[in-house]
Amino acid sequence: MANFLSITREPLDVAAITNSIFHEDCGAVSLFVGTTRNSFDGKMVHSLEYEAYESMALKELEKICDSVRSNWKDVVNIAIYHRLGLVAPKEASVVIAISSPHREDALKAVSYSIEHLKKSVPIWKKELYSDGDSSWKENKECQWVK
Repeated sequence: MANFLSITREPLDVAAITNSIFHEDCGAVSLFVGTTRNSFDGKMVHSLEYEAYESMALKELEKICDSVRSNWKDVVNIAIYHRLGLVAPKEASVVIAISSPHREDALKAVSYSIEHLKKSVPIWKKELYSDGDSSWKENKECQWVK
């Protein structure tokens, strides 16, 4: 059982991240890939810019892994990678991959992980629009925004 966690400015290699969590005891790998879309509320998005409190973000990712393992005992490997800096449309900003012997645990654990990442991990994004304007975005799930 292993956790593979990263907060990085490098492009995310979805295939490599997924391959890192395969295990011979597992018949299921569930994957979530969050990407930048090219528009929001009628405005063309040039890119997203992500910033983080990196040491705190990694601690929160560890807590998510601990919680996943206590809720789904059969989960074997967990990978959670998040990108920082500029992320263009169609590029991955977050990848979560989880392996388990059966699909139900892997699917539920991935869903739980992305929801809790958005709630508790100190990562912020700013949308940069094609017209030169920009806007910081808040996650509706975020626990410190009320």
